[in-house]
Amino acid sequence: MPAKSRFTRLDAFTKTVEDARVRTTSGGIVTIASLLIVLYLVWGEWADYRRVVVLPELIVDKGRGEKMEIHLNITFPRVPCELLSLDVMDVSGEQQTGVMHGVSKVRLAPTAEGGQVIDVKALDLHSQDDVAMHLDPNYCGGCYGANAPPNAIKAGCCNTCEEVREAYASVSWAFGRGENVEQCEREHYGERLDAQRKEGCRIEGGLRVNKVVGNFHIAPGRSFSNGNMHVHDLNNYFESPVAGGHTFTHEIHQLRFGPQLPPEVAQNVGASLPWTNHHLNPLDATAQATDDPAFNYMYFVKVVSTSYIPLGAAAAKGLLSSLADSSDLIPLGRHGHGEDGSIETHQYSVTSHKRSLGGGSDAAEGHKERLHARGGIPGVFFSYDISPMKVINREERSKSFVGFLTGVCAVIGGTLTVAAAIDRGVYEGATRIKKLHQR
Repeated sequence: MPAKSRFTRLDAFTKTVEDARVRTTSGGIVTIASLLIVLYLVWGEWADYRRVVVLPELIVDKGRGEKMEIHLNITFPRVPCELLSLDVMDVSGEQQTGVMHGVSKVRLAPTAEGGQVIDVKALDLHSQDDVAMHLDPNYCGGCYGANAPPNAIKAGCCNTCEEVREAYASVSWAFGRGENVEQCEREHYGERLDAQRKEGCRIEGGLRVNKVVGNFHIAPGRSFSNGNMHVHDLNNYFESPVAGGHTFTHEIHQLRFGPQLPPEVAQNVGASLPWTNHHLNPLDATAQATDDPAFNYMYFVKVVSTSYIPLGAAAAKGLLSSLADSSDLIPLGRHGHGEDGSIETHQYSVTSHKRSLGGGSDAAEGHKERLHARGGIPGVFFSYDISPMKVINREERSKSFVGFLTGVCAVIGGTLTVAAAIDRGVYEGATRIKKLHQR
């Protein structure tokens, strides 16, 4: 049997001769409509194939020895910069050493005068502004019974008021206004403090810490350790000539752990997803007010590591290892950004607590049954805990190219099948009606 005959028997698409075909106007209309529908649906399949979706994945965070950046921007309208200090502590209560930071104190005019910026000063230790250039090279200032700080400009000496304050703090002595201290009188420390009494202060910038449980706080006076307690020199804070005293009324403009997602990323992902910028930083635009100088604010933060991996980027494992290996070499503010567009950041949830250091009930807040203990340090405290879970948000195509081709075939086949059924129905109906009229 010829090969042509063998394949002819297998033909599933039998044809009709041209003379047996009937072409109708309704068939032409159905054909045009079906073609338009096919084009529209195929375009929808193409758009769906090109659409990028974000698929969240929850895993156990197995990272070790990683760093984390904390970026803050907080305004204190009723405390001058000269009184504020920032301390970072780890889970054991010890101050973290070797913390890379870029935090600045921004002096603000009194609120009644508009609150505009007066001056900006970085929190760098022993900047050139602290060096008394006019002193004799052989000058060695006394530390008034305290031990000279180990990082003094001149070993074994206290040549500046700042070094005397640091020496006092190292032996847990209160410093006050620096009366009868030669260095402070020479630098007019007391006069400078009085001149700033009515000013406000904004703490802004970032710092890089170990990714372990810890806390950081902004409180008045220089901090020091007294036995196992972390305390602050509060004399200048409470002995204020300003009416009403200083208070820790504050506004948190921004507080985030890790880099901010770029606007284009947030726009592509959509604000409805639970890891967008709005939910990453729930403390943004938070304001607290009090007229009590002895008042304490505490924020308990639960930090969750979050990775964003764009389409075509490297795997999360490679991203994390590269960040851990070179974290000390990355400039502050660039930590968490991969070369392929990957971002390693953090979400956080927060609960807050506030109390008066005088103790008593919380009736003013509507909780008569709650009693506060006496004592403590006025200020704003942030205690953060690291979650053992990690969220990976990965960009992927909504469907593969094979899925796109399958969808196109389904669209064409389904549309033509339905069109054929409609055309057949219209033709049969018209034929029956025509026969009825002929009787």
